[in-house]
Amino acid sequence: MTRLTADLLVDILRTVALRLDEARDALGELDGAIGDADHGRTMSEGFAAVARDTQAAASRGVAAAELLAIAARSFLDAVGATAGPLYAGGLAEAGRRLAGRDELDDRALIDLLAGLADGIARRGGAAPGDKTMMDAFGPAVRAASAALNEGSGVQDALAAASLAAADGREATRAMTASKGRAARLGTRSLGHVDPGAASAAILVEAMREAHAAIVRRSGTR
Repeated sequence: MTRLTADLLVDILRTVALRLDEARDALGELDGAIGDADHGRTMSEGFAAVARDTQAAASRGVAAAELLAIAARSFLDAVGATAGPLYAGGLAEAGRRLAGRDELDDRALIDLLAGLADGIARRGGAAPGDKTMMDAFGPAVRAASAALNEGSGVQDALAAASLAAADGREATRAMTASKGRAARLGTRSLGHVDPGAASAAILVEAMREAHAAIVRRSGTR
């Protein structure tokens, strides 16, 4: 296992921010089909603020377990859209899951992912099947937890989570939206990928990518 320092957590958040920024236009197009077309901008700007502010905090000596509370405030301050309170709630809950630990190893990333998903679900009231980001996050958390319980390492658990999130994203094509702006479309939302599920899948894959890079640098698994 790899010790999860503040700097390594910032590396992960920076990778998330980079991948979401790269997908900004694509996410906007997805959202334009069933929403108000601002999801790409929201996620790009929100996680850019998260990466910036957590990097600054880590440089001041803030511990890894405390960075997610800063991330929650940063996202909410940067984003006024619906996703702002959702991700702020998720990041805050992820921070609570890690709080009080003297040291973190990379298994904490699975706790972070679970806390993020639970916090978002509690704030938004959505569940898998509602055609939301939970259709990616829910399967991702279940897949990661199952992999760990079967004895897999964190790298394999995150790979399983990423695959499950991608499958969940694609499954939203066959769902009718019941939450958010898209719910007003009713059956007209069928055939469209939910943008929130798409961005959630990007986030999970970015976590896997960043963790794999950390493992390669450290020579651990």
